[in-house]
This record gives sequence, C-alpha cells and structure tokens, in this order.
Amino acid sequence: MYRLQRKIALCLRHRGKKGVFTFLLDNLGVKDVQFEELIALDSEYLRQLSPVYGVIFLFKYPTGERANQDGTPKDGQYDYAAAENIFFAAQTIQNACGTQALLSVLLNKDGEIDVGTQLRDFKEFTAGFPAEFRGEALSNSELIRDVHNSFAKSSPFVDETQRTATEDDDVYHFIAYTPINGVLYELDGLQPAPIAHGASTFEEFPEKVIPVLQRRIERYPAHEIRFNLLAMVRDLRVRAREIGDEEMLMREENKRSDWQFENALRRHNFVGFAGEVLKGVIAEKLKEGPDAYKTWIDDAKKKTKDRASDQRKKGGADNDDEEMLG
Repeated sequence: MYRLQRKIALCLRHRGKKGVFTFLLDNLGVKDVQFEELIALDSEYLRQLSPVYGVIFLFKYPTGERANQDGTPKDGQYDYAAAENIFFAAQTIQNACGTQALLSVLLNKDGEIDVGTQLRDFKEFTAGFPAEFRGEALSNSELIRDVHNSFAKSSPFVDETQRTATEDDDVYHFIAYTPINGVLYELDGLQPAPIAHGASTFEEFPEKVIPVLQRRIERYPAHEIRFNLLAMVRDLRVRAREIGDEEMLMREENKRSDWQFENALRRHNFVGFAGEVLKGVIAEKLKEGPDAYKTWIDDAKKKTKDRASDQRKKGGADNDDEEMLG
C-alpha cells in the first residue's frame, strides 16, 4: 500500500465533495451510483469498493509547468483515435471541470450504469461530434447546466475581472481516470485527446490506476498537500441490502442525510446572518468602552496576520475556492 501521508489533512479540508457529486448524479437521473472519498492510494481498499467505474482526481493546476517540447503529455500517450470512439469533451467553460470529469466516467460506462434517458440521448446526439463541439454541447445542455448550477455555492459577491492565472494563484482542476475498451484512460478536457496509460481491464483497474496517480503526485513538491481522490462506485446501500447488512444500510442512509444537509448549507447565503452576529458582538464590545473595542480589533488583526504567515509557510492559503464544479 502506498499511503500518502501529506494527503490526510487535505481530505478534511475538501470533505463534502463526495456528497455533492453523489447528489449531482442523482439529480442527473443516474441510478444506483455514488462517490466515495479515498484517503490513501491503496489498491486493496479501492477494490473493496468494487465495482469501481472510475476515479476523479482533484489537484492544484500547475500554471507554471511547461509542456513537453515534443508535444507529448507528462505521462502516458495521447490517443487521438480514441477521441472518436469514446466520450471525450474539450473543456470550453472555466467553472465546470468537476461536472465534466464526472460525465467523462459516466458517459463511458452507460453499458454498465443506468445513466437515465436524458444522458443516454445526449451521448447519442453528440456521438459524431469532435471534442470541441461536445464541450459546447455540455454547456448548452439544459439538464446538465441546471443541475450543475443548483450545486454552486451561494455568494452575493461577483468578481467580473478577468486575468491570466499566474504561478502564485491557487487554480484547481478535476480529471477522470477510467478503463475503456481494455485501456486505462486519463480524461482531461484541457488536453487535446484522451491520454492512454496502458492496458487495463475493468477488474484490473484498482491495481493499474494507483501507480499512475503516484507518478502524478510525485511531480509536485513534497509540501504540496492539496489533492483529493473520489471513486465512482455502485451505491453502497444496494450492496447492504443484497447481503442483508442492516447496520451498513443504516450507516449509509445516515451518510446520505448528512450529505443532504451539507449540500443545503453550501447553497445558503450566510452573509446577512454573519452581519447581524457581528453587529451584536461589536455592540457588546462598545459597552466595555472604546479602549476595549480597539484592543479587540488589534488582537484580531494580529491573529489574522499570524494565521496567514503560518499558512504561507505550510505551502498555501487555507482556501476552498476551488469550485467543486470547476
């Protein structure tokens, strides 16, 4: 087992993605599929979740990384011919890479997963499209757009400025890995074609994908911890019912309830509530006198600076700005 020690803390930071992605699947009309989060690159644990349809990998996009001069990917080989035979879409909008990674697995497993009538029709409609047109079709699909937007974080602030990301920016990206037609593919809408990583049957996938992920993570500095790995698997409640495990079934049902609550919080705008709380706290401090209020403000500023300094030393700001969908 290859245990990624630096990832353990990260999972706490990006927790909740499995719940978002699972309910996104439900709202797209997909039956009996969910996501599970992995905290270690462990093929044995991944196999325990079988059937595993694919994995989605979240990472800090290396904006300063230079491409290979010969036009090859950093790992694996471009398979341009496969782009015409499998579902592969270019990413044409900036904030939907999570949804696109999910669909990259899902629409290549429609023979094994009940993806629903609308997604099946969408795949058939775009079957003859080049990757760029498939990407445009994704953004124009009413079903996909509405479900995607329904999980976006609520924010009263809109930043309309546009600029090119630099090496100092925290830009996050989702990609998919899944076995298709006996080949392990990396499906990344920012790449010109699917990337083949060698032979892999559906049954071999847990063992074959782990080394590929290891090599990718090893390209980052040792202090980089911002990774997250989600496995698309069969609904664990179905397994619990099949084997008659009532305890497992209750645990999975409770997990779904927690995810539903977390997703509701995600969509809620707490600015008004926070403002009222802040006004109440300030009023209480002012009752203690102007000096007490000023001391409180100065202490808060110092603690904020200290936290920012500590976060920079650890390799990045404590920021969850990476949209689950982009």
